[in-house]
Amino acid sequence: MCDSVVALGDITADGRVLFAKNSDRVPADECQPLVHHPRRRHPSGEALRCQYIEIPQVSETAALIGSRPYWLWGFEHGLNEHGVAIGNHTVFARDPVSDVGLMGMDLVRLGLERGRSAREAVEVMTHLIERHGQGGSGFVDTHWPYHNSFLVADRGQAYVLETSDRHWAVRRVDETASVSNHLGIGSDWDEISSDAVAHACAQGWWRTEAEGRFDFATAFRDQNYPAFISSGRQRRTRELVTARRGQVTAATMRAILRDHYGEGLVPRADHDPEDERSYAVCQHAPGIGCTTASTVVRLGRDDELSVYWGSFGSPCLGVFLPYYVDAPLPPVLAKGGAVATPDSPWWRFYELARSVAEEPSERTPIVRAAWDAFEARVEVERLEVEARAGREGPAPLAAFMQTNVDAMMSELESLIANPRST
Repeated sequence: MCDSVVALGDITADGRVLFAKNSDRVPADECQPLVHHPRRRHPSGEALRCQYIEIPQVSETAALIGSRPYWLWGFEHGLNEHGVAIGNHTVFARDPVSDVGLMGMDLVRLGLERGRSAREAVEVMTHLIERHGQGGSGFVDTHWPYHNSFLVADRGQAYVLETSDRHWAVRRVDETASVSNHLGIGSDWDEISSDAVAHACAQGWWRTEAEGRFDFATAFRDQNYPAFISSGRQRRTRELVTARRGQVTAATMRAILRDHYGEGLVPRADHDPEDERSYAVCQHAPGIGCTTASTVVRLGRDDELSVYWGSFGSPCLGVFLPYYVDAPLPPVLAKGGAVATPDSPWWRFYELARSVAEEPSERTPIVRAAWDAFEARVEVERLEVEARAGREGPAPLAAFMQTNVDAMMSELESLIANPRST
């Protein structure tokens, strides 16, 4: 379970595109480090090993930042040097999914490595979907391959891409879009795979002569999975971003990712599987999905820096720090595996969440206030550092990120040791 939202420059406060995503994973203790890959050149004819299959490598791959479940090759979401941001989501479609193929996380990383624009990334991904298909389990503890949807954005435009195995539909975004865990592109698609209609008709999912323009979601959506698990979250993110039309900022996006249906900082303790409000944007539904990493991305115009704000674990208890593709990330951000270790930021935020859960009503506001103040301090410095980087190159960015991460780790240990402290 995942949620993404994009606001194009027409409705943001400063005219820059804003992208945001929560990665909801099972199990809740699946570590998700943050990694940086520089631009690379590759020998002709080189093969690329993704999670489950090999595909041909391209001559050059872009520099990028990606949020990677520790055991996977691909990313849940990320940003590349060309100002392209991508996130994926599980969707439930009628076609069977192979045990071997490209995973949604593979496709996120491949789109980032190979796309110089949102349009180009979509073309890369749809070509790979048609050629190799989707497949392979996306879960470390169980075998369950699944179909995917994607939100792809750059400095000027964004696209929703939805799939059912090798079949796909694309819709260009007008002002804003929210994406969750169900197929939502109906007859409003802008592009569609060449065989999608014929395939749906052959399966008896669509009758061209009786039903008008082809409706991708009606034909391919698997109705066996309850819509309310994701439809409420999608409606909520759309409402929150459109309510701020013309005033949407990165802070707006952070608040959306931390939302519990407007019920406050503390998520509801009881979980009713039949109630859509048990599945909030900031997800706390063990066995279904818990938010394990989040991002807000501001896609700068022309030569402006793009900013990737990343948060570990549940965003309601986390801190969004600014990161940049233009300089190497602090190495500690990439630490973390299957077992908790004291040097992994992700695992330390997991430990903080466990501590807060002992007294959620008392401890959550204290932790949230501490991180809000921390984010505010960093934001005051961010604009000055970015201006310096424009004059001096990436060195100030690297130093800024390292200072922030060091301070974050210190604050994190203080909050774990004494979560009642202000």
